Amino acid sequence: MSEFERSRRMPVAAGQVFDTACDVDRLDLWLPRDLHVRAEEPPAVTVHEDATGEDARALLRSERDQLRMEWGTRDVDRYAGWLQVAGIGDDASDVTVHLSFFDEAHVPPAEAVESALDESLERLEGQVTPQG
Repeated sequence: MSEFERSRRMPVAAGQVFDTACDVDRLDLWLPRDLHVRAEEPPAVTVHEDATGEDARALLRSERDQLRMEWGTRDVDRYAGWLQVAGIGDDASDVTVHLSFFDEAHVPPAEAVESALDESLERLEGQVTPQG
């Protein structure tokens, strides 16, 4: 199993970050650019990967009282992940994203995963930080 994790402090309240991160209709705005999520009957979603042209059946669950979102593949144990938001006072938060790949044959290069996680957190911050 291969695991990756990245964190980022954001100058926004934890609840606002969590609500934005968990909005299924807005996931494409912060996830890696080649992944697209289509909601089905909750908690079911389909994830389309541009690079391979494949669709993967997945699950996506969020627990607002814990400020935690979890996801993973449905049919095979290929990968799973979670996002955790922790409040730092009233107007800041730490956001951590964690990915676990269970099938070593499908683990992308570490540098690519780490870069995608960093970019995703940067894009999420862009979605929650007022522009101006």
